[in-house]
Amino acid sequence: MSKPIKHVLVCTQSRPEGHPRGSCAEKGSMDVLQEFKTQFEQRQLWGRYAVSSSGCLGTCGTGPSVLVYPEGVMYGGVKKEDVTAIIEEHLLGDKPVERLKVPAEVWG
Repeated sequence: MSKPIKHVLVCTQSRPEGHPRGSCAEKGSMDVLQEFKTQFEQRQLWGRYAVSSSGCLGTCGTGPSVLVYPEGVMYGGVKKEDVTAIIEEHLLGDKPVERLKVPAEVWG
């Protein structure tokens, strides 16, 4: 396997219902992860780019959270419908999706 250009991490952390921090899983992160995988397959992006599920990324209040490396750009409140923009603008276009970035005070 060659080193990917960018790596997308999708938080799929699950906590018990009613937990004060909530969780990305209860906010729909599995749908987001599946949409990334579907589009990676359709667009033949595997190999050049990678996508993985992850545990807690620390930005629970703004989830579902998606982190893109090597830039270290954290997105919050990501919905399945936002995946195309992240792929088109950030992965392929090298320009982070500003409307989805978490505030600087959340992720410096």
